[in-house]
Amino acid sequence: MSAGAQGRGLAAGAEAAREGEGLRRVVFGALVGTALEWYDFFIYGTAAALVFGRLFFPGFSDLAGTLAAFATFGVAFLVRPLGGFVFGHMGDRIGRRETLIVTTLLMGISTGLIGLLPTYEAIGVWAPVLLTLLRVCQGLGAGAEFGGASTLLAEHAPQGRRGFYCSFSQMGVQVGLVCGTLAFLLVGLLPDEQLFSWGWRVPFLLGFALIAVALYVRLRIEESPVFRRLESTRQTVRMPILEALRRYPRNFLIGIGAHVCDTALAYFYATYSVSYLTTQLGLPRSTALAGVVLYGVIVILLQPVYGALSDRIGRRPINIFSVVFTAAFAFPFFLLLNTESTPLIWAALVIATALGWAPMIAVQGAFYSELFGARVRYTGFAASRELGAVLAGFSPFISVALVGMADGAPWLVAGFMILLAFVSFLAFYFSEETKDVDIARADPAYGEGA
Repeated sequence: MSAGAQGRGLAAGAEAAREGEGLRRVVFGALVGTALEWYDFFIYGTAAALVFGRLFFPGFSDLAGTLAAFATFGVAFLVRPLGGFVFGHMGDRIGRRETLIVTTLLMGISTGLIGLLPTYEAIGVWAPVLLTLLRVCQGLGAGAEFGGASTLLAEHAPQGRRGFYCSFSQMGVQVGLVCGTLAFLLVGLLPDEQLFSWGWRVPFLLGFALIAVALYVRLRIEESPVFRRLESTRQTVRMPILEALRRYPRNFLIGIGAHVCDTALAYFYATYSVSYLTTQLGLPRSTALAGVVLYGVIVILLQPVYGALSDRIGRRPINIFSVVFTAAFAFPFFLLLNTESTPLIWAALVIATALGWAPMIAVQGAFYSELFGARVRYTGFAASRELGAVLAGFSPFISVALVGMADGAPWLVAGFMILLAFVSFLAFYFSEETKDVDIARADPAYGEGA
């Protein structure tokens, strides 16, 4: 081999090593950053199920207090689309990486401040007002977090392995769920007097400390090569949301419907099931929270498995299987919970999430990234997904109300789950297979993007 050829080979090897290192940093950054931000978001739901009713709505009955707490929980979903529009616009205009840094600060600060809030006993009606305002801030940040992390991963990932790499953003969401639930499982060991006086604040105050970790990780990752190319060739658009709606109206609607079921299930299993088991069935907090941790760990392990599978067989069949299984298991799920047997309760949570929920969330990052062209990907992804979240974000509130209407029986809730699964089934049924789309193109060659 000539010296020149050998030199070119070494240079190519060095370049490949740099690209591999860059991809690993992006994967780690997406996983850790998303985990920390969604830890912030999920602990609110657990607190709403366990403590907020008594602390912020003390004049209500147990049922009404839980309903009020879940109403403030659902408020974040009303503003998540606004977060998707605003930060999605930033992501398509100034960059994916910079936008994620802003959302990290917004989520971390608002979560830490919740831990400092005085309760109703101290400042009266201002307590739930301030709680709701900080929940709104959480919703704004969450509205762009997953879309941004997944877009960054998708645009760094090699062709043919996008499903696998994008699954790590969803893995981060589940790590956040497990960490948040573990935090409340630990403080839940405190006597009620200490839990309700100061213990509940600890998981929220950790939000301040976690900001530094998330920022450190995200400042070390590189901007998407796809966005850099758009920026250097001046292909960015002035109003990404208008361009997304004009070029991708069908895919935008599919994006809305696709997120209805998985959003509802995320908070149904992690939040409402805790409320149902502790309030309706009178079981210990530890039983419910340990079940959430158990299924959360299993779902984490399954994310790259389903992601890699979607690279082989496609996103569409996995999505359709997920919602069909969810609908079929809705009534058996409650039959198992109502046995009040800890092993059967945990089995119900594991089966429902491992086979029904885990597949659809594992492929979600790749699925949404492939629905839109590079110029409007962040906006189209975040805005359509979060509009779907609005339709399902009040599912814990609705579920509590349905159980109250049925005198404690859960069968109306099971029917509600089937309805939500049907909505997302329609979206997936009318979607096209996108696993082979060239994501670097400004406008993918399919559907409205042709």
